[in-house]
Amino acid sequence: MHRPHRRVVFLLLLAAATFSLTGCLFRTRTLDRQLSDRPLKTATQQQLIAYVNQQATKIQSMQATVDIDSSAGDPKNGRITDYKEIRGYVLARKPAMLRMKGLMPVVRNTAFDMVSNGQEFKVWIPPKNKFVIGSNNNDNYQPDKRLENLRPQYIYDALLLPDISGDEIAVLENGYETVLDAKKHRVEQPDYELAVIRKGADGWYLSRRIEFSRTDLLPHRQRIYDQQGNVATDAHYQNYKDFDGVSFPSTIAIERPRENYDITLSMVKLEINKPLTDDQFALEQPPGAEVVHLDQPSSSGSPQARNK
Repeated sequence: MHRPHRRVVFLLLLAAATFSLTGCLFRTRTLDRQLSDRPLKTATQQQLIAYVNQQATKIQSMQATVDIDSSAGDPKNGRITDYKEIRGYVLARKPAMLRMKGLMPVVRNTAFDMVSNGQEFKVWIPPKNKFVIGSNNNDNYQPDKRLENLRPQYIYDALLLPDISGDEIAVLENGYETVLDAKKHRVEQPDYELAVIRKGADGWYLSRRIEFSRTDLLPHRQRIYDQQGNVATDAHYQNYKDFDGVSFPSTIAIERPRENYDITLSMVKLEINKPLTDDQFALEQPPGAEVVHLDQPSSSGSPQARNK
């Protein structure tokens, strides 16, 4: 498990676009979870599946004020860059709507404003006068071009755990999590893990793995896989609190190993199931902004290519 370190993606996006970020080596940190001195709780496979599905049904929308931070890595030079905490606002509505806005530290000017409908996303970056448009479904990963690799859908997928649908297979494993004992030694403590398998274009594959702590039977980690078996997103959920009658983590740490960045959202205020309108997810292109279409080919000499 990893220590919550309060980092967030779209400050990274801002840094990549505004400050010509060179990047840093991806890292992980150990979460100081304590060894339980009480009997561990037990649950069946069906009880764990039912909990995931019930929570997915309970939460249809959320509106949050968050502290958001990010760090990024560059394997070429081994450097790690951390970005200071900023204030942000998150709107999410099922089945796939997300909006996130971040403010610059101190001056509180808009650092970024972005929306996603699950298929297409838009990001407005005022400091660079850039308006970015891209597809969430176009996985055109390019190691030397950070802007193309950021997808708001990654935030949505980690933020709201989806249900385990009838066309998926969930397999229970009795696993272990690393915790600290009274002398700060790392030891293993039993946990539960649900491996969720689904059928893709090339056959069945491991879609995600949800880990439940035996101290409270709550999801504390979710790893999302691509169809080649690689960990695409590694999300950690900590400090569960009651928000409007729903238990929800107040700290969510998200790691993207392939892109070498990690993110943490710390809830300052959270409202569950507050009505959200389509207008709240509308982001129009500002007059005079430079438009960047990430999914359209461009020549190396074009202004769009030079700004990537």
